[in-house]
Amino acid sequence: MATTSDEINTKLSWRRFQDGDHAWDDLTEKIFVQDTSHKCPTYVHKTPPCQGSCPSGEDIRGWLAIVRQQELPPEGMDWKEYAFRRSTDANPFPSMMGRVCPAPCQDGCNRNELEDFVGINSVEQYIGDNAIEQGYTFEVGPDTGKKIAIIGGGPAGLAAAYQLRRMGHACTIFEANPELGGMFRYGIPGYRVPREELDAEIDRIIDMGVETRLGARVGTDISVADLDKDYDAVLWALGCQSGRGLPVPGWEGVPNCVSGVAFLKAFNEGRMKVTADKVVCIGGGDTSIDVVSVARRLGHIEHTKPPERPESVIHDGYVAHDTAVTAAAQGAEVTLTSLFKRAEMMAAEHEVHDALTEGVTILDGVMPLEVIKDAAGRATALKICDCTMDGMTPIPTEGTERILEADLIVSAIGQGGDLTGLEEFDNGRGLINADKFYQVPDRAGHFVAGDIIRPHLLTTAIGQAWVAAQSIDEYVMQAPHARRPKVDVHHFDLLKKMEEAHLAPEQFDVKERGDMRGTSDGNWAIHNYEDRSGAEVIPHDELFLGHFAFHTRNKRKEDVPTAEEVLGHFHERLIGLSEEDTIDEAKRCMSCGMCFECDNCVIFCPQDAVYRVKKGENTTGRYVATDYAKCIGCHICSDVCPTGYIKMGLGE
Repeated sequence: MATTSDEINTKLSWRRFQDGDHAWDDLTEKIFVQDTSHKCPTYVHKTPPCQGSCPSGEDIRGWLAIVRQQELPPEGMDWKEYAFRRSTDANPFPSMMGRVCPAPCQDGCNRNELEDFVGINSVEQYIGDNAIEQGYTFEVGPDTGKKIAIIGGGPAGLAAAYQLRRMGHACTIFEANPELGGMFRYGIPGYRVPREELDAEIDRIIDMGVETRLGARVGTDISVADLDKDYDAVLWALGCQSGRGLPVPGWEGVPNCVSGVAFLKAFNEGRMKVTADKVVCIGGGDTSIDVVSVARRLGHIEHTKPPERPESVIHDGYVAHDTAVTAAAQGAEVTLTSLFKRAEMMAAEHEVHDALTEGVTILDGVMPLEVIKDAAGRATALKICDCTMDGMTPIPTEGTERILEADLIVSAIGQGGDLTGLEEFDNGRGLINADKFYQVPDRAGHFVAGDIIRPHLLTTAIGQAWVAAQSIDEYVMQAPHARRPKVDVHHFDLLKKMEEAHLAPEQFDVKERGDMRGTSDGNWAIHNYEDRSGAEVIPHDELFLGHFAFHTRNKRKEDVPTAEEVLGHFHERLIGLSEEDTIDEAKRCMSCGMCFECDNCVIFCPQDAVYRVKKGENTTGRYVATDYAKCIGCHICSDVCPTGYIKMGLGE
């Protein structure tokens, strides 16, 4: 059927040639017509930009290939479990991260050059939720006899315990809070991180044999000297659960001026049931969006007695609102201020949109000047003005000063660590220094990961925990630190894949076979394959984008209440994709840097030099091969390879 005019005009894809083109752009295009280089194809693996953009380093292309059922699982395992195993090689929280990760992988996705990125998060959520339903567990490595102390039971500490148990090391997590989870539990509302799924993913790690000591604060309850005596290594994964106050006159010592971290912790612990009538939050990042969204859901009650004011609950870790107060709750007037304009705010764009839908007022491009107090010392308003930004420094605009009335002022402008009793590790900024191997400088046996290095994303903490776990393993096993690759992620390993498919090369015996310096077909070598994944990320201009048709993204539905519906609305926000839609979404992946078995090279080769590897002898990355006796170096296979896997490099 012919393509309609409407589709041509509205569903555009990439085009190699535009109307009016009549000359080749460069030498490569001329070679496509007539080649004299005599170079033949070689198969080159590179890292896709989604994975290169992922701080956890997940093999995203790999588990998308499994979900689309192009890469086959080993015997006795279905594709859902295989996708889970591949995903969790880097990140043990697919259900959680599929919901809350801001997805830098999607920003980097080469499919953005066509119509829209691949919905990586939505596929990851499906993998994680299915794993919980099926009760998949993690395997533990052979016992090494080594013991590791992990200080902090948040994303970094739990991810490190997972990786270390896989290596066979015993682990004990020391957590100051009564429950594990860190910012997962205490910093993100339950309608974004459902607690049942969170508990399941944490329990799966603890069930690997991880010992826990809850309510134990290292530095006060337990000394560093005791850790050094009882453990072979220590990982500091304290996180940053101390919020920063506003650097303006009138903030210090005011009871109804609180941090965003403390606000969310009081809510997530179930102690804060209502908030104030007029809430003003200063921020612009994800934490501030969570604060204002929670405030709109909680609402306020009239004639609040002083002990029932929200700040009383926030400041005291034991006081809690009576659940009955929620029956009388009314909507709260909630305002978010940001130094940056809306398009430049740190929060994800869709989160900002959702907050507006829920009735939050957003004032962008404004800066706080002063907290206005009454005679009793309580804040009654925040003085603000318009501003412009000089890098990260706000410049006030004269004559724009105004007053925002407020019953509760929340600062969500950053976080710091609590190093009480651990001052010897403090780098002067309330954080702990780390070298490239995530060791604490000048402290043998001490390592660090997560926000306590520098507050960032959950996925960043998880990725750091993986590298730190490898460094700990090398330290306790007295092995030298291996040089880390330029592109430091969980790479696809072709040899490992061939071993899994029972296609591993035969042992090469030089005495038996002689000094053979090259081969194109000997089964004792993986011939004509180059792995550049540790050094290069493949850009979109190395792909043949013309291969890919328009394919609409399968979007998850969201339960985002309107301003009229938001009060008391705590239903989970994201509604996961069905299995059918998950598979279809995975099929949108362009498999950048790795063959996805499209047959273009086989079909278009004019010499029949490129051929499919025999069934039963092929696997991912070894689907096609080249008969170099027939190849004339015409470059056509390379030009029509959608994924950029074929390069013209073998020959002169």
